[in-house]
Amino acid sequence: MDHLDTLRAFVAIADLQGFAAAARRLGVSPPAITRAIGALEKRLGVVLLLRSTRTVRLSEAGERFLADCRRILADLDEAEAAAADGQARGWLAVTAPQMFGRLHVAPVVLDFLRAQPQVQVRTLFADRVVHLLDEGIDVALRIAHLPDSGLTALPVGALRRVVVASPEYLAAHGEPRTPQDLASHRAIAYAQDGLNPSPWRLRDGQLGHPRIDWITNNNEVSIAAAVAGHGLTRCLIYQAAADLRAGRLRTVLDEHTLPPVPVHLVYPAGRRAPAKVRAFIEFARERLAAEPVLRGEL
Repeated sequence: MDHLDTLRAFVAIADLQGFAAAARRLGVSPPAITRAIGALEKRLGVVLLLRSTRTVRLSEAGERFLADCRRILADLDEAEAAAADGQARGWLAVTAPQMFGRLHVAPVVLDFLRAQPQVQVRTLFADRVVHLLDEGIDVALRIAHLPDSGLTALPVGALRRVVVASPEYLAAHGEPRTPQDLASHRAIAYAQDGLNPSPWRLRDGQLGHPRIDWITNNNEVSIAAAVAGHGLTRCLIYQAAADLRAGRLRTVLDEHTLPPVPVHLVYPAGRRAPAKVRAFIEFARERLAAEPVLRGEL
């Protein structure tokens, strides 16, 4: 392997957390990739990867080197794309919240790969704020009010916040009309840590106080519990869209919920974006902006 191929191998090992998986991605033999990384570590005089019989993880020096490698390879991809008249090519890394990524970003990626056969995509769907530069991400979909930053953010729509329950639950327990009515209802609450759900904030600073008897760190679980008639739950409209369309859930307190949450495609600014990023942004922005849930049509 030449030096650039070795850097690509190191990044692949870090991404896939294994030598064999990285070798398969790159189309080389595992011994070849092992020798290349060994030679790289010897050349640098540091251990980049901590190996055990079951796992491979980055050392502290490896984490720093990985960020530099991603920048070097991204710059190389950009230079090659520019030399090829701006044709999109190379690996593109995209992140989004887990459920939104599965439902709405993955179909866009699939169609984008069909349209751009020289691009490969790595997706990281995670319910946390992924740091683009540190984690080698090219494009992020953010569902939030964004703070000022050095990133370019393009709006693609907004998502309603809703309170939902099954028709059967509402028939048995009545429909809440005001925030005060929530006190007589039970609810399923979401908490990222599975322990501390956020207060049920409503419009005009009002708080709701339902009896929470189920806390989960998975919105799909809370929605399934609501469909099963266990109680009310809060979510973003896309998370319950299929059940709302099918009549398995209904929204309540619509006039009391907080305003919609904006959705943006975000990518690093400060230099001209590579052709693969520009192509994906243009493609994804058009597709996502047409989604009914992002247009407020559901």
